[in-house]
Amino acid sequence: MQTHRVRIGDQERELQVVNVGSVAVALLNLLGDTELTEAAADELARLLPAEVETLVTPEVKAVPLAHAISVRTKIPYVVARKTEKPYMVGAIKKTVVSITTGKPQELVIDGSDVGRLRGRKVAVVDDVVSTGGTLQGLRELLVEVGADVVATLAVFTEGGERDDVLALGHLPLFPADAAD
Repeated sequence: MQTHRVRIGDQERELQVVNVGSVAVALLNLLGDTELTEAAADELARLLPAEVETLVTPEVKAVPLAHAISVRTKIPYVVARKTEKPYMVGAIKKTVVSITTGKPQELVIDGSDVGRLRGRKVAVVDDVVSTGGTLQGLRELLVEVGADVVATLAVFTEGGERDDVLALGHLPLFPADAAD
């Protein structure tokens, strides 16, 4: 099993390299890794522009990160869900394609969250930004609801270098056979 070593603050991890279609990636999973999530939140909170009024994160793996940054900064957060729930009223949706899913999926803002976004300066918070499919769809969705996206924060970027994301580091892509 191939791994890729990363360090965030005082935390080090060996990320397993896994196949996702025609490439392999170093898999960052913050879910259940409290120490790594907390270290990333400490570092990303320092990068957050002062004008940000609301954080927005796509469901699922970055939710604990957005929560931890919110606790540190006292800035509220909204979760863009990946499916519309029956209790949602006036939901606004956008279809995106992510490298990790490889197929179209929805991003959904609950109508009850629109008031927390309209006219606000928001920062998108994510664990990893790779091709940018989810990020672009989320930005478009936020503009549609009247938010002003002023920053994107991620633990890591992946693949090509990105100057539109404030990140703690960069993960390479690996050949698909690297995960064997």
